[in-house]
Amino acid sequence: QVQLVESGGGLVQVGGSLRLSCAAYGRTGSWYHMGWFRQVPGKEREFVATINWLGANTFYANSVKGRFTITRNRAESTLHLQMNSLKPGDTTVYYCAATGSNLLPTRTSDYDYWGQGTQVTVSS
Repeated sequence: QVQLVESGGGLVQVGGSLRLSCAAYGRTGSWYHMGWFRQVPGKEREFVATINWLGANTFYANSVKGRFTITRNRAESTLHLQMNSLKPGDTTVYYCAATGSNLLPTRTSDYDYWGQGTQVTVSS
């Protein structure tokens, strides 16, 4: 059984930083990519960033490029998202996800496993 558990969300002021974490349990050896998405209620889940689990190659949405950094620790089976220069528009629930696909996965349908999400609120 595979389980992803996010943590690190919270309330931060505009321009501040937060670091999200995702602990992975289960058969992580078959994963090629892990990623972060976010979803505002009533809207589609939006791609944020992805990382190749083996080689650490990364890809970001234009809206977060230069502000967010995705990293992974294979030994600990953890995924992180360092978020800097946060804006009110970054306020939403963030989800981590994992996939066995070796193609660049930026769509929700590309991912097989999902966490429950963690809330990030940026106040002005």
